[in-house]
Amino acid sequence: MNATQSTLFFKSVYIDFREITKARLAISVVFSSIAGFMLGITDFQSLNWIVLLKLSIGGYCMVGASNAFNQVIEKDLDALMDRTKNRPVPAGRMSGTVGLIVASLLTIIGIILLYSINPKTAMFGAISIFLYTSVYTPLKTMTSLSVFVGAFPGAIPFMLGWVAATGEFGIEAGTLFLIQFFWQFPHFWAIGWFLYDDYEKAGFFMLPTGKKDKGTALQIILYTVWLILASLLPVFGYTGRLFITPIAAVVVFLLGLWMLFYAIRLYKLRTPKAARTLMLVSVLYITLLQLVYITDKFLR
Repeated sequence: MNATQSTLFFKSVYIDFREITKARLAISVVFSSIAGFMLGITDFQSLNWIVLLKLSIGGYCMVGASNAFNQVIEKDLDALMDRTKNRPVPAGRMSGTVGLIVASLLTIIGIILLYSINPKTAMFGAISIFLYTSVYTPLKTMTSLSVFVGAFPGAIPFMLGWVAATGEFGIEAGTLFLIQFFWQFPHFWAIGWFLYDDYEKAGFFMLPTGKKDKGTALQIILYTVWLILASLLPVFGYTGRLFITPIAAVVVFLLGLWMLFYAIRLYKLRTPKAARTLMLVSVLYITLLQLVYITDKFLR
């Protein structure tokens, strides 16, 4: 193998690894964990960079493992959908066996790294993989309740950062979990809406009513309202060490209204474009909310 062939080979391996672990999604999840970690430490002086590095790499491994297991299990269904048919396993660039080896290695590395932080962090990471792979994935072809089940592992990363920083699971970590839990519904139902036809090819049930109708759109609005309420809980002083100032609460509330506006817009228009816009807004919302929480913590 000459230098050019070697370069192409390693580039191909890198691309396939990035796709089977869903790198962009995994990085966004790791960002949530880092945000939770920053909220959990007492101040910058107590920031342990080694622990943060372990959380970042371990978190990526756990998310990547979940995605890899998912793609191996769903390889035949992925081959039916336009957005997934070119993934490494359904496209035939990677065998199911190799995919399982990658997923297993990532699981082991991830759990070891998270356990080296503290046992609770590793436990929640392991629970996340189990729920995503063994419960959420098979339910996707059976019932729309799969989104409810999937919201549990999806809500763990924000909380995981706090547990990594403190070694404790209490009202603070529970509040962070609650925020990201409610966020999952408008986010994934928006995805399920604009990718409805593609999901239908594989027999995936993603929308609560099974249709792109007012019932689904109304539930998106209701869960967005619950999300806004949950995100404001820390301002009232009942969530332990997790607290935001009234100024931060106003910013968080305005962010919530911004997302609610696009949820209502989807209810009125009921178009794939409106759903895609809501999905993009939801991603920006959760990122900005986490940044507001962190900024407020270190500026007050």
